[in-house]
Amino acid sequence: MSYYTESELRELGIKDFGERVRISRKSSIYGAENITVGNDIRIDDFCVISAGAGGVELGSFIHIAVYSLIIGRERIVLDDFSNVSSRVSIYSNNDDYSGTWMTNPTLPEEFTGVYCAPVKIGRHAIIGSGSVILPGVIIEDGVAIGALSLVKTQCFEYGIYAGVPAKRIAERKRNILDLEQRLLDGLGSAEAKPL
Repeated sequence: MSYYTESELRELGIKDFGERVRISRKSSIYGAENITVGNDIRIDDFCVISAGAGGVELGSFIHIAVYSLIIGRERIVLDDFSNVSSRVSIYSNNDDYSGTWMTNPTLPEEFTGVYCAPVKIGRHAIIGSGSVILPGVIIEDGVAIGALSLVKTQCFEYGIYAGVPAKRIAERKRNILDLEQRLLDGLGSAEAKPL
């Protein structure tokens, strides 16, 4: 079996999880006690989720593709229907590269200048392959991030952003809202709906 069973998810110590949760046995989970997971989740092979004290919260109907990384001290939230493509990195903390401070987690905190800030990925947002999301970023509902983008600042709803650093390059259609409603109407039961 390639996904953890429900009892194995409990043994991992995940704080809370919903139904139809498929987390690859080849993924790595750290700080499980700070991770909450909704319904209808799939986390693929070789993903790393490392939750600090702020925690990681995954809504419902979320896919995190192979080799992706979600890591940091501060809170990271992925809302319902969001999608993380392969090799995406989402950070809620980052070293100071200026030379003012030393860098790496083996050093005592007094010698480092780590910047920490929460990250939020909105409903129906999609993060393209190879993109990097830095601490403090808010990606609003419906945003699409193009592949290989570096996101350093807030991305506003239903925009398409791309580049290094990412800039708004187009508008995204809102048809997904009608499709969401059709899906939820078709499911009909409260336990299948997003948390």
